[in-house]
Amino acid sequence: MATTDGHTDIRITATRLPLIEVEPGGELPPLPRTAWLDIDLDAIVSNVRLMRRLVPAGVRVEPVVKADAYGHGAVAVARALIADGAASLGVATFDEALELRQAGVEVPILILFPIPAEHAPAARRLGLSITGGDRELLARTLAALEAAPDDAPGAVPDRIAVHLEIETGLGRGGVQPEDALEAAAAIEACPRARLAGVWSHLQAGGDAATTAGQEGRFGAATQLLEAAGMTLPTLHIVASGALLAATSRTYDVVRAGIAMYGMVPDGLVEAESASSVVARLRPAMALRARPVRVAWLDAGTGVSYGPSYVTPRRSCIATLPLGYADGYARGLSKKAQVLVRGIRVPQVGTVAMDAIMVDVTDAPGPPITIDDEFTLLGQQGGDRITAFEVAQWGNTISHEVTSAMSGRLPRVYYAAAEAVGMRAVACDAGLGGAGSLDH
Repeated sequence: MATTDGHTDIRITATRLPLIEVEPGGELPPLPRTAWLDIDLDAIVSNVRLMRRLVPAGVRVEPVVKADAYGHGAVAVARALIADGAASLGVATFDEALELRQAGVEVPILILFPIPAEHAPAARRLGLSITGGDRELLARTLAALEAAPDDAPGAVPDRIAVHLEIETGLGRGGVQPEDALEAAAAIEACPRARLAGVWSHLQAGGDAATTAGQEGRFGAATQLLEAAGMTLPTLHIVASGALLAATSRTYDVVRAGIAMYGMVPDGLVEAESASSVVARLRPAMALRARPVRVAWLDAGTGVSYGPSYVTPRRSCIATLPLGYADGYARGLSKKAQVLVRGIRVPQVGTVAMDAIMVDVTDAPGPPITIDDEFTLLGQQGGDRITAFEVAQWGNTISHEVTSAMSGRLPRVYYAAAEAVGMRAVACDAGLGGAGSLDH
Protein backbone atom coordinates (compact mmCIF):
# COMPACT_ATOMS: atom_id res chain seq x y z
CA MET A 1 0.00 0.00 0.00
CA ALA A 2 2.31 2.76 -1.24
CA THR A 3 2.26 5.82 -3.46
CA THR A 4 4.62 6.44 -6.35
CA ASP A 5 7.01 8.38 -4.11
CA GLY A 6 7.26 5.48 -1.68
CA HIS A 7 5.03 6.91 0.97
CA THR A 8 2.44 4.77 2.68
CA ASP A 9 -0.85 5.26 0.90
CA ILE A 10 -3.10 7.50 2.97
CA ARG A 11 -5.85 7.54 0.38
CA ILE A 12 -7.67 4.59 1.89
CA THR A 13 -11.37 5.26 2.27
CA ALA A 14 -12.60 5.81 5.81
CA THR A 15 -15.88 7.54 4.98
CA ARG A 16 -18.77 5.68 6.59
CA LEU A 17 -21.62 6.94 4.43
CA PRO A 18 -22.11 9.95 2.17
CA LEU A 19 -23.47 13.12 3.73
CA ILE A 20 -25.90 15.00 1.52
CA GLU A 21 -26.23 18.67 2.41
CA VAL A 22 -28.71 21.26 1.15
CA GLU A 23 -29.37 24.89 1.87
CA PRO A 24 -32.22 25.61 4.31
CA GLY A 25 -35.47 25.06 2.49
CA GLY A 26 -33.86 22.70 -0.02
CA GLU A 27 -34.95 19.17 -0.73
CA LEU A 28 -33.29 15.95 0.42
CA PRO A 29 -33.76 12.47 -1.03
CA PRO A 30 -36.59 10.42 0.45
CA LEU A 31 -35.64 8.28 3.42
CA PRO A 32 -34.84 4.67 2.52
CA ARG A 33 -36.79 3.38 5.54
CA THR A 34 -39.39 4.60 8.01
CA ALA A 35 -37.06 4.61 11.01
CA TRP A 36 -34.56 7.43 11.39
CA LEU A 37 -32.65 9.74 13.71
CA ASP A 38 -33.33 13.47 13.87
CA ILE A 39 -30.15 15.37 14.83
CA ASP A 40 -30.42 18.97 16.02
CA LEU A 41 -27.12 20.62 15.08
CA ASP A 42 -28.19 23.88 16.70
CA ALA A 43 -28.54 22.07 20.02
CA ILE A 44 -24.97 20.74 19.79
CA VAL A 45 -23.57 24.17 18.95
CA SER A 46 -25.56 25.73 21.78
CA ASN A 47 -24.35 23.12 24.27
CA VAL A 48 -20.71 23.83 23.43
CA ARG A 49 -21.29 27.55 23.83
CA LEU A 50 -22.76 26.88 27.27
CA MET A 51 -19.75 24.79 28.25
CA ARG A 52 -17.44 27.62 27.25
CA ARG A 53 -19.08 29.76 29.93
CA LEU A 54 -17.65 27.44 32.59
CA VAL A 55 -13.99 27.78 31.61
CA PRO A 56 -11.61 30.69 32.24
CA ALA A 57 -10.42 32.91 29.43
CA GLY A 58 -7.71 31.22 27.41
CA VAL A 59 -8.91 27.67 28.11
CA ARG A 60 -10.00 25.85 24.95
CA VAL A 61 -13.11 23.67 24.84
CA GLU A 62 -12.28 20.83 22.44
CA PRO A 63 -15.32 18.96 21.08
CA VAL A 64 -14.91 15.18 21.08
CA VAL A 65 -16.52 13.54 18.03
CA LYS A 66 -15.32 9.99 18.61
CA ALA A 67 -17.68 7.04 18.08
CA ASP A 68 -19.27 8.84 15.13
CA ALA A 69 -19.90 11.85 17.41
CA TYR A 70 -21.51 9.64 20.04
CA GLY A 71 -23.80 8.29 17.32
CA HIS A 72 -24.84 11.69 15.99
CA GLY A 73 -22.61 11.62 12.87
CA ALA A 74 -19.04 12.89 13.04
CA VAL A 75 -18.77 14.77 9.76
CA ALA A 76 -21.98 16.78 10.08
CA VAL A 77 -21.32 17.56 13.74
CA ALA A 78 -17.70 18.55 13.09
CA ARG A 79 -18.67 20.90 10.27
CA ALA A 80 -21.33 22.60 12.39
CA LEU A 81 -18.93 23.10 15.29
CA ILE A 82 -16.11 24.41 13.12
CA ALA A 83 -18.52 26.87 11.51
CA ASP A 84 -19.23 28.09 15.03
CA GLY A 85 -15.54 28.55 15.82
CA ALA A 86 -14.29 25.21 17.16
CA ALA A 87 -10.50 25.30 16.77
CA SER A 88 -9.77 21.60 17.29
CA LEU A 89 -11.45 18.22 17.67
CA GLY A 90 -10.86 14.95 19.50
CA VAL A 91 -11.44 11.41 18.25
CA ALA A 92 -10.50 7.96 19.55
CA THR A 93 -8.96 6.22 16.54
CA PHE A 94 -6.93 6.80 13.40
CA ASP A 95 -9.77 5.86 11.05
CA GLU A 96 -12.08 8.36 12.77
CA ALA A 97 -9.53 11.11 12.14
CA LEU A 98 -9.03 9.94 8.57
CA GLU A 99 -12.76 10.12 7.91
CA LEU A 100 -12.80 13.75 8.99
CA ARG A 101 -9.75 14.66 6.91
CA GLN A 102 -11.26 13.03 3.83
CA ALA A 103 -14.43 15.05 4.43
CA GLY A 104 -12.40 18.25 4.26
CA VAL A 105 -12.05 18.93 7.99
CA GLU A 106 -8.75 20.79 8.38
CA VAL A 107 -8.62 21.85 12.05
CA PRO A 108 -6.19 20.05 14.40
CA ILE A 109 -7.45 16.62 15.44
CA LEU A 110 -6.20 14.73 18.48
CA ILE A 111 -6.44 10.92 18.44
CA LEU A 112 -6.96 9.97 22.07
CA PHE A 113 -5.91 6.31 21.86
CA PRO A 114 -2.51 5.15 20.60
CA ILE A 115 -2.62 4.20 16.93
CA PRO A 116 -0.87 1.28 15.19
CA ALA A 117 2.76 2.32 14.72
CA GLU A 118 2.68 1.74 10.97
CA HIS A 119 0.08 4.53 10.57
CA ALA A 120 2.20 7.14 12.36
CA PRO A 121 3.90 8.47 9.16
CA ALA A 122 0.50 8.92 7.50
CA ALA A 123 -0.83 10.63 10.62
CA ARG A 124 2.11 13.03 10.49
CA ARG A 125 1.48 13.96 6.85
CA LEU A 126 -2.21 14.45 7.60
CA GLY A 127 -1.38 16.88 10.41
CA LEU A 128 -2.97 14.70 13.09
CA SER A 129 -1.98 14.64 16.75
CA ILE A 130 -1.42 11.24 18.32
CA THR A 131 -1.24 9.81 21.83
CA GLY A 132 1.66 8.08 23.52
CA GLY A 133 0.39 5.87 26.30
CA ASP A 134 2.48 2.69 26.40
CA ARG A 135 6.27 2.70 26.50
CA GLU A 136 6.76 -0.13 24.00
CA LEU A 137 4.13 1.09 21.57
CA LEU A 138 5.51 4.62 21.82
CA ALA A 139 8.99 3.32 20.99
CA ARG A 140 7.64 1.49 17.93
CA THR A 141 5.70 4.58 16.84
CA LEU A 142 8.76 6.82 17.05
CA ALA A 143 10.84 4.21 15.21
CA ALA A 144 8.22 4.04 12.43
CA LEU A 145 8.35 7.82 12.08
CA GLU A 146 12.13 7.81 11.76
CA ALA A 147 12.15 4.89 9.31
CA ALA A 148 9.59 6.45 6.96
CA PRO A 149 10.84 7.61 3.53
CA ASP A 150 12.19 11.12 3.27
CA ASP A 151 9.67 13.82 2.61
CA ALA A 152 9.13 14.87 -0.99
CA PRO A 153 11.49 17.62 -2.20
CA GLY A 154 10.32 21.00 -1.02
CA ALA A 155 7.87 19.55 1.50
CA VAL A 156 8.48 20.43 5.12
CA PRO A 157 5.84 18.63 7.20
CA ASP A 158 5.85 19.62 10.83
CA ARG A 159 6.92 17.24 13.52
CA ILE A 160 3.91 15.20 14.53
CA ALA A 161 2.28 16.42 17.73
CA VAL A 162 2.36 13.74 20.41
CA HIS A 163 0.25 14.01 23.55
CA LEU A 164 1.70 11.92 26.38
CA GLU A 165 -0.95 10.20 28.46
CA ILE A 166 -0.25 9.70 32.15
CA GLU A 167 -1.72 6.81 34.13
CA THR A 168 -3.25 8.56 37.13
CA GLY A 169 -5.72 5.94 38.32
CA LEU A 170 -8.16 4.99 35.57
CA GLY A 171 -6.21 1.79 35.01
CA ARG A 172 -6.72 1.95 31.27
CA GLY A 173 -3.85 3.73 29.56
CA GLY A 174 -0.87 5.99 29.92
CA VAL A 175 2.67 5.75 31.24
CA GLN A 176 3.29 5.75 34.98
CA PRO A 177 4.07 9.20 36.43
CA GLU A 178 7.63 8.17 37.24
CA ASP A 179 8.19 7.20 33.58
CA ALA A 180 6.87 10.50 32.19
CA LEU A 181 10.27 12.15 31.84
CA GLU A 182 11.80 9.23 29.95
CA ALA A 183 8.82 9.05 27.58
CA ALA A 184 8.79 12.80 27.01
CA ALA A 185 12.52 12.83 26.31
CA ALA A 186 12.11 10.02 23.75
CA ILE A 187 9.43 12.02 21.94
CA GLU A 188 11.56 15.16 21.87
CA ALA A 189 14.59 13.20 20.65
CA CYS A 190 12.70 11.98 17.57
CA PRO A 191 13.34 14.39 14.66
CA ARG A 192 9.80 13.84 13.37
CA ALA A 193 7.89 14.21 16.64
CA ARG A 194 7.35 16.82 19.31
CA LEU A 195 5.78 16.76 22.75
CA ALA A 196 2.61 18.82 22.30
CA GLY A 197 0.55 17.77 25.29
CA VAL A 198 0.45 15.89 28.56
CA TRP A 199 -2.91 14.56 29.64
CA SER A 200 -4.91 12.05 31.61
CA HIS A 201 -8.49 10.88 32.01
CA LEU A 202 -10.52 10.95 35.21
CA GLN A 203 -12.04 7.83 36.68
CA ALA A 204 -14.99 9.55 38.38
CA GLY A 205 -15.18 13.17 37.34
CA GLY A 206 -18.01 13.86 39.76
CA ASP A 207 -16.07 12.58 42.79
CA ALA A 208 -13.89 15.30 44.30
CA ALA A 209 -11.71 12.98 46.42
CA THR A 210 -10.93 10.54 43.60
CA THR A 211 -10.24 13.40 41.23
CA ALA A 212 -7.90 15.09 43.73
CA GLY A 213 -5.86 11.90 43.94
CA GLN A 214 -5.56 11.71 40.17
CA GLU A 215 -4.63 15.37 39.93
CA GLY A 216 -1.89 14.74 42.45
CA ARG A 217 -0.39 11.98 40.35
CA PHE A 218 -0.75 14.12 37.23
CA GLY A 219 1.06 16.95 38.98
CA ALA A 220 3.88 14.62 40.00
CA ALA A 221 4.44 13.73 36.35
CA THR A 222 4.44 17.33 35.14
CA GLN A 223 6.79 18.35 37.97
CA LEU A 224 9.31 15.78 36.73
CA LEU A 225 9.25 17.46 33.32
CA GLU A 226 9.61 20.93 34.80
CA ALA A 227 12.48 19.83 37.06
CA ALA A 228 14.31 18.54 34.00
CA GLY A 229 14.03 21.95 32.36
CA MET A 230 11.26 21.03 29.92
CA THR A 231 8.69 23.64 28.99
CA LEU A 232 5.30 22.20 29.85
CA PRO A 233 3.12 21.67 26.76
CA THR A 234 -0.68 21.78 26.67
CA LEU A 235 -2.16 20.07 29.74
CA HIS A 236 -5.61 18.50 29.82
CA ILE A 237 -7.44 16.16 32.17
CA VAL A 238 -11.02 17.46 32.38
CA ALA A 239 -14.01 16.20 30.39
CA SER A 240 -17.75 16.85 30.79
CA GLY A 241 -18.16 15.29 34.23
CA ALA A 242 -15.44 17.18 36.07
CA LEU A 243 -16.35 20.41 34.31
CA LEU A 244 -20.00 20.23 35.38
CA ALA A 245 -19.16 18.99 38.88
CA ALA A 246 -16.31 21.53 39.26
CA THR A 247 -14.05 18.92 40.88
CA SER A 248 -10.87 19.86 39.02
CA ARG A 249 -9.04 22.86 37.64
CA THR A 250 -9.53 23.16 33.91
CA TYR A 251 -5.84 23.30 32.85
CA ASP A 252 -5.41 24.35 29.19
CA VAL A 253 -8.07 22.30 27.41
CA VAL A 254 -11.44 20.83 28.40
CA ARG A 255 -12.57 17.86 26.33
CA ALA A 256 -16.29 18.29 25.64
CA GLY A 257 -17.91 14.87 25.32
CA ILE A 258 -21.32 13.72 26.54
CA ALA A 259 -22.52 17.18 27.65
CA MET A 260 -21.95 18.52 24.16
CA TYR A 261 -24.75 16.22 22.98
CA GLY A 262 -27.13 17.45 25.68
CA MET A 263 -26.65 14.75 28.29
CA VAL A 264 -25.11 14.76 31.76
CA PRO A 265 -23.02 11.75 32.87
CA ASP A 266 -25.40 9.38 34.64
CA GLY A 267 -25.51 9.98 38.38
CA LEU A 268 -23.51 13.21 38.23
CA VAL A 269 -24.39 15.94 40.70
CA GLU A 270 -23.48 19.24 39.11
CA ALA A 271 -21.87 22.07 41.02
CA GLU A 272 -24.05 25.05 41.88
CA SER A 273 -21.87 27.12 39.57
CA ALA A 274 -22.86 24.87 36.66
CA SER A 275 -26.54 24.39 37.46
CA SER A 276 -27.75 27.04 35.03
CA VAL A 277 -25.68 25.47 32.24
CA VAL A 278 -26.96 21.97 32.98
CA ALA A 279 -30.54 23.24 32.98
CA ARG A 280 -30.08 24.65 29.47
CA LEU A 281 -28.37 21.67 27.84
CA ARG A 282 -30.50 20.34 24.98
CA PRO A 283 -30.45 16.71 23.82
CA ALA A 284 -29.60 16.65 20.13
CA MET A 285 -30.83 13.18 19.11
CA ALA A 286 -34.33 11.83 18.58
CA LEU A 287 -35.16 8.33 17.33
CA ARG A 288 -38.38 8.12 15.38
CA ALA A 289 -40.27 5.59 13.27
CA ARG A 290 -43.46 4.93 11.41
CA PRO A 291 -45.00 1.45 11.48
CA VAL A 292 -44.68 -1.03 8.65
CA ARG A 293 -47.78 -2.78 9.95
CA VAL A 294 -50.60 -2.08 12.39
CA ALA A 295 -52.77 -5.12 13.10
CA TRP A 296 -55.35 -6.38 15.56
CA LEU A 297 -54.32 -9.69 17.11
CA ASP A 298 -56.62 -12.04 19.00
CA ALA A 299 -56.08 -12.76 22.68
CA GLY A 300 -53.51 -15.53 23.14
CA THR A 301 -51.41 -14.53 20.11
CA GLY A 302 -47.64 -14.76 20.53
CA VAL A 303 -45.64 -11.65 19.65
CA SER A 304 -42.02 -11.86 18.49
CA TYR A 305 -39.56 -14.69 19.08
CA GLY A 306 -40.19 -17.21 21.79
CA PRO A 307 -42.85 -15.98 21.97
CA SER A 308 -41.78 -13.85 24.90
CA TYR A 309 -45.13 -12.07 25.02
CA VAL A 310 -48.66 -13.36 24.51
CA THR A 311 -51.52 -10.92 24.08
CA PRO A 312 -53.78 -11.02 27.17
CA ARG A 313 -56.68 -9.56 25.19
CA ARG A 314 -57.49 -8.60 21.65
CA SER A 315 -54.69 -6.12 20.98
CA CYS A 316 -53.59 -3.63 18.37
CA ILE A 317 -49.88 -4.16 17.68
CA ALA A 318 -47.73 -1.77 15.63
CA THR A 319 -44.49 -3.06 14.09
CA LEU A 320 -41.67 -0.52 13.89
CA PRO A 321 -38.84 -1.26 11.41
CA LEU A 322 -35.81 -1.09 13.68
CA GLY A 323 -34.18 -3.41 16.17
CA TYR A 324 -30.97 -4.39 17.88
CA ALA A 325 -29.02 -4.17 14.61
CA ASP A 326 -29.88 -0.47 14.69
CA GLY A 327 -28.71 -0.02 18.27
CA TYR A 328 -32.09 -0.46 19.94
CA ALA A 329 -30.83 -3.06 22.37
CA ARG A 330 -32.39 -6.48 22.86
CA GLY A 331 -32.13 -5.83 26.58
CA LEU A 332 -34.92 -3.26 26.23
CA SER A 333 -37.40 -6.05 25.46
CA LYS A 334 -40.68 -5.65 27.37
CA LYS A 335 -39.22 -2.80 29.43
CA ALA A 336 -39.21 0.15 27.06
CA GLN A 337 -41.92 2.66 26.37
CA VAL A 338 -42.57 4.56 23.15
CA LEU A 339 -44.39 7.83 22.49
CA VAL A 340 -47.20 8.08 19.97
CA ARG A 341 -49.56 11.06 19.83
CA GLY A 342 -47.68 12.31 22.88
CA ILE A 343 -48.74 9.33 25.01
CA ARG A 344 -46.56 6.47 26.27
CA VAL A 345 -47.33 2.96 25.05
CA PRO A 346 -45.46 -0.26 25.94
CA GLN A 347 -42.99 -2.12 23.77
CA VAL A 348 -43.99 -5.80 23.81
CA GLY A 349 -42.21 -9.01 22.85
CA THR A 350 -38.51 -9.52 22.23
CA VAL A 351 -36.64 -6.81 20.34
CA ALA A 352 -35.60 -8.46 17.07
CA MET A 353 -32.74 -7.60 14.74
CA ASP A 354 -34.92 -5.45 12.48
CA ALA A 355 -38.20 -4.89 14.30
CA ILE A 356 -39.90 -4.06 17.56
CA MET A 357 -43.57 -4.34 18.40
CA VAL A 358 -45.61 -1.80 20.33
CA ASP A 359 -49.03 -2.26 21.93
CA VAL A 360 -51.18 0.68 20.82
CA THR A 361 -54.53 -0.74 21.92
CA ASP A 362 -55.07 2.08 24.39
CA ALA A 363 -53.68 4.92 22.25
CA PRO A 364 -56.09 7.87 22.27
CA GLY A 365 -58.09 9.07 19.30
CA PRO A 366 -58.85 7.19 16.09
CA PRO A 367 -57.06 3.90 15.40
CA ILE A 368 -53.29 4.10 14.94
CA THR A 369 -52.19 3.78 11.30
CA ILE A 370 -48.95 3.40 9.39
CA ASP A 371 -48.90 7.20 9.07
CA ASP A 372 -48.53 7.79 12.80
CA GLU A 373 -45.08 8.85 14.01
CA PHE A 374 -43.56 7.11 17.03
CA THR A 375 -40.73 8.51 19.16
CA LEU A 376 -38.44 6.03 20.88
CA LEU A 377 -35.93 8.63 22.08
CA GLY A 378 -36.63 12.34 22.30
CA GLN A 379 -39.61 14.61 22.68
CA GLN A 380 -43.12 14.26 21.34
CA GLY A 381 -45.91 16.50 22.53
CA GLY A 382 -45.41 17.36 26.18
CA ASP A 383 -43.41 14.25 27.07
CA ARG A 384 -39.81 13.22 26.48
CA ILE A 385 -38.02 9.87 26.59
CA THR A 386 -34.44 10.61 27.60
CA ALA A 387 -31.28 8.65 26.93
CA PHE A 388 -30.94 8.23 30.69
CA GLU A 389 -34.39 6.63 30.86
CA VAL A 390 -33.58 4.26 28.00
CA ALA A 391 -30.30 3.45 29.74
CA GLN A 392 -32.14 2.58 32.95
CA TRP A 393 -34.44 0.21 31.07
CA GLY A 394 -31.46 -1.45 29.39
CA ASN A 395 -29.14 -1.52 32.43
CA THR A 396 -26.51 0.64 30.76
CA ILE A 397 -25.51 4.33 30.54
CA SER A 398 -26.62 7.25 28.38
CA HIS A 399 -23.30 7.24 26.50
CA GLU A 400 -24.04 3.77 25.13
CA VAL A 401 -27.63 4.55 24.16
CA THR A 402 -26.64 7.18 21.59
CA SER A 403 -23.24 5.77 20.60
CA ALA A 404 -24.79 2.41 19.78
CA MET A 405 -27.06 3.84 17.10
CA SER A 406 -26.12 1.96 13.95
CA GLY A 407 -24.80 3.49 10.77
CA ARG A 408 -27.69 1.96 8.86
CA LEU A 409 -30.16 4.25 10.63
CA PRO A 410 -30.66 7.33 8.43
CA ARG A 411 -29.74 10.61 10.11
CA VAL A 412 -31.57 13.79 9.21
CA TYR A 413 -29.82 16.98 10.30
CA TYR A 414 -31.59 20.16 11.31
CA ALA A 415 -30.41 23.75 11.72
CA ALA A 416 -32.72 26.67 12.40
CA ALA A 417 -35.56 24.10 12.52
CA GLU A 418 -35.05 23.15 8.87
CA ALA A 419 -33.61 19.96 7.39
CA VAL A 420 -30.13 20.74 6.06
CA GLY A 421 -28.56 17.32 5.58
CA MET A 422 -29.02 13.58 5.53
CA ARG A 423 -26.85 10.49 5.86
CA ALA A 424 -28.17 7.08 4.94
CA VAL A 425 -27.04 3.81 3.41
CA ALA A 426 -29.06 4.44 0.25
CA CYS A 427 -28.29 8.15 -0.09
CA ASP A 428 -26.00 7.52 -3.04
CA ALA A 429 -27.62 4.40 -4.45
CA GLY A 430 -29.67 5.69 -7.36
CA LEU A 431 -32.73 6.94 -5.55
CA GLY A 432 -33.52 9.17 -8.46
CA GLY A 433 -32.08 12.42 -7.15
CA ALA A 434 -33.40 14.76 -4.54
CA GLY A 435 -36.99 14.41 -3.55
CA SER A 436 -39.23 15.63 -0.77
CA LEU A 437 -38.12 14.86 2.76
CA ASP A 438 -41.35 13.11 3.61
CA HIS A 439 -40.83 11.21 6.82
